[in-house]
Amino acid sequence: MRYSGLQVLAQGLTGNRGWRPAWRDPAPKDEYDIVIIGGGGHGLSTAYYLARDHGLTNIAVLEKGYLGGGSVGRNTTIVRANYFLEGNSQFYSHSLKLWEALEADLNYNVMHSQRGLINLFHSDGQRDAFVRRGNMMINQGDDAILLDREGVRKLLPYLDFEQTRFPIYGGLYHPRGGTARHDAVAWGYARGADRRGVDLIQNCEVTGIDIAGGRVTGVQTTRGAIRAKKVGIVVAGRSSQVAAMAGMRLPIESHVLQAFVTEGLKPVIDHVISYGMGHFYISQSDKGGLVFGGDLDFYASYAARGNLPMVEHVAEAGMTLMPMIGKARTLRSWGGIMDMSPDGSPIIDRTHIEGLYLNCGWCYGGFKAVPGSGNCFAHLMATDRHHPAAERYRLDRFATGYGLMDEEGTGSQHNLH
Repeated sequence: MRYSGLQVLAQGLTGNRGWRPAWRDPAPKDEYDIVIIGGGGHGLSTAYYLARDHGLTNIAVLEKGYLGGGSVGRNTTIVRANYFLEGNSQFYSHSLKLWEALEADLNYNVMHSQRGLINLFHSDGQRDAFVRRGNMMINQGDDAILLDREGVRKLLPYLDFEQTRFPIYGGLYHPRGGTARHDAVAWGYARGADRRGVDLIQNCEVTGIDIAGGRVTGVQTTRGAIRAKKVGIVVAGRSSQVAAMAGMRLPIESHVLQAFVTEGLKPVIDHVISYGMGHFYISQSDKGGLVFGGDLDFYASYAARGNLPMVEHVAEAGMTLMPMIGKARTLRSWGGIMDMSPDGSPIIDRTHIEGLYLNCGWCYGGFKAVPGSGNCFAHLMATDRHHPAAERYRLDRFATGYGLMDEEGTGSQHNLH
C-alpha cells in the first residue's frame, strides 16, 4: 500500500478501515541466503539495502522481541555529520546524504527535521578544536559555520551566557544536522524491506550459530533451526553475547546511556544544542517535549535503565546551560545499551569465519548512522568488498593498533567514548 495525501483523505472519509498492515508476520523458512540477527535500525536497513541495491530477497531478519524495540527506540534522535577524523568524516557524510533522501525512498514519513545543530565551546582551546573540525567538515563537502558569542546569542538567546564556570565563547553551527523520529525510522525500513520480499520474524531469539569447516551454515533459534549461506550480527549492545555463540571475543563493552523527555511545551528550542563542557545535548520534539541526555552511566551493564546519580548529573548540566529548563517537568527516562568500542568508532567487517559478518561498536553514533550502516553493511555482505565510505571500520585495527580512530582523543578506554 503506497502512502499519499490522497490515500489519507480517502481513508479518513471511509472510517480508516482500508489500511493494510505495514508488514507481514511470516513464519521462518528452513533456509535463507542471508540471515540478519537483529531487528533494530541497522539490521532492518541492511535488509532493505540488500534487497534494493543488490536484488537479494531470500533474506530473514530475526528479532528476539519486536522490531525496533532496542536502542533504535531508546536514543535522543540526533542526526549529524560533524565528525573530524578520516574514515568517520566520510562515513557520516555518506549517511547524512541517505537521510536527506530517505522519506522519498521509503515512501514513509520518518519526521527528519534538519533544524540545525550547534556545538557550543567554552575556551580558546575548544574554539581551535572546533575550527579544525569545521574545516574538515567543509573539506568533506558538508556544512559548518563558526559562530562567535553574539552569533550564538542571536540563535539561542535563552542560554546562560554569563555562567562563571563555563562561559559560552561561541559555537560550531551544522545547519544540515537535526533530528528524526526514531521508531518511525525502524518502521519505515521494516515496511520497505517487507515490500521487497524480506521476511521479518519477530519473537525469534537466536540461541546458537552453526559453524562447519570454518564456515557458517545457519543459526539455532527459539523457533527452530534456520540454514543460511551468510549471517550478519547486528545487535548493538548484545554484540559480545551473540558473537560468543560463534566462539568470538569482541573488543566491545556494553554501557547504559540514559535519555529523558519533559512534558509537552510550546515551541521554544528550534535547534539541537550540544553543551561542550557538560556533555549535555537537547532538542524539542514535534510533540513539544524537551528531549535530552548526557554521559554514559560509566559501568558495564545490559540493563535498559540507568541510575539516579547520572540523572542528577544531566539535570545539573541542563540547569547550568539553560536555567529555564528547571520549570519543565520530566515525564520519563529510558536507557539504551551502547556497544562501546575502544576507540569510539564502529566495526563493519567480515569475521575469520567464512560467511559470518559483524556490524557493531557504534557507541554514541548508532542512530545517526542507521542509513549509512545498513547501506555499507549490505554492500559488504553482498559483494565481500568494503564500501568506500566504511573501509576504515575493520575489526583487525584493535589487534594491530593500525588505523584506530579515536574521534574524541580520550584513549582506548570504552567508557570514555
